[in-house]
Amino acid sequence: MTALPFIDRYRRCFDATWKDAVHIDQVRFVILDSETTGLNPRTDRIVTIGAVAVQAGEILLEDSFEALVKIPRNTAAVIVHGVTRNESRQGIEEHEALERFLNYVKDAVIAGHHIGHDIATFDAAYERHWNFHLSNRCVDTMELMLHLVKDGAFADRPPVRRYTLDALCEIFGVIPYDRHTAAGDAFITAQVFLRLRRMALKFGRGTLGRFSEPFEDE
Repeated sequence: MTALPFIDRYRRCFDATWKDAVHIDQVRFVILDSETTGLNPRTDRIVTIGAVAVQAGEILLEDSFEALVKIPRNTAAVIVHGVTRNESRQGIEEHEALERFLNYVKDAVIAGHHIGHDIATFDAAYERHWNFHLSNRCVDTMELMLHLVKDGAFADRPPVRRYTLDALCEIFGVIPYDRHTAAGDAFITAQVFLRLRRMALKFGRGTLGRFSEPFEDE
């Protein structure tokens, strides 16, 4: 099967992409959040997508992405994200949102809180439409926080006992404005990400390889 042009363009972005040794301030990170109809990546659907780029310690508001996706039914998740089926009719079809996102994200390193869930949901959607998965490297802000706690970055503070996005907002003094919307959570996470970046640089995690290292509990 011949790949579609937008998939070919996306794949070509990785012909020369970020390596482990590159300094994190050279990397284009895309902070991603999505609201979905539920917690099962295989069966649930994307409702909204929010993303904003971060590079060299700055949030690039002009380099952002939002999409409202049409959904076939209401689910209990409406209580969380507040987007009903009727409201989603103003949005676009899932395949169009997925195509637009590929054109936006390119080879950026995708970051987010519990980002594995978002990636699994996106991969399931890409698989449904085109038998295709994302190729981007990822950074989980929770795992980075766990690394920094282990590195001793919080030794002079009260013990960190919770690693939710709300808990990290409280630790870093980030106001969780527009919480539980994809665009709002992406911007909130971007602010947390910048705080984590500063600490990572102080604790020897300034290369992409060290910065994106998965956390393995011993």
